[in-house]
Amino acid sequence: MRGFAKTDIGKAREINQDYYSIPKSDQDLQLFILADGMGGYNGGEVASTLATEAAKNYIIDNFEKIEHSKEEILELIKNAVEYANNVVFEKSKTDKELEGMGTTLDICFIYNNKIYIGHVGDSRVYRIRGELIRKLTKDHSYVQQLVEDGKITREEANHHPKKNMLTKALGCTAYVEPDIRARNLEPGDIWVMCSDGLTNMVEEKEIYQVIKENPETAPQTLVNLANNAGGYDNITVITIL
Repeated sequence: MRGFAKTDIGKAREINQDYYSIPKSDQDLQLFILADGMGGYNGGEVASTLATEAAKNYIIDNFEKIEHSKEEILELIKNAVEYANNVVFEKSKTDKELEGMGTTLDICFIYNNKIYIGHVGDSRVYRIRGELIRKLTKDHSYVQQLVEDGKITREEANHHPKKNMLTKALGCTAYVEPDIRARNLEPGDIWVMCSDGLTNMVEEKEIYQVIKENPETAPQTLVNLANNAGGYDNITVITIL
């Protein structure tokens, strides 16, 4: 698998609180991680960096210690998210300026023709297969809950003033329950990871069109589109193919 990524501060923020990690070579574990931090001053930047590196190191350190069954790999992803949560939460208690910091976290681990996904927050993982783009993660947000409860439509959710209010984030409490799942890989699949700095600015159908046209240059193109639309947040995009 090959990964292509781009992160950008956007046009409105003073610091980039997004952080990501992709494999440096084919010999590395095929581990892709994205985090979108939140918190005053530099708290969000600290949270997203800590969470990404903690989860990555946990998986690398423990992968050879487990049986490589679907169930055990899913458990490894879950444990990695919980470990990263603890690292961020404990760090937030050591510095007044970091109090209350948190982050989204998405992990995509590709092994033996499957992709294993761990998810907390409102960053997203998509799959493009053939002519269809499908969101594989559920936003842990107040507005998503309103949609599920039938109180607002998906169209209304796109412009809701509280759409950035999370119901679950990593590092804000002593324990977090991530969503985990495994999906089969098929030839031609393209996997997309992104922070909400993209999805709040660019519609899914446009994301699909850009990636289908050229998935290798799509991260930069999508960052440009988000900035042209206002760039109100940090923007990070990863394509995996």
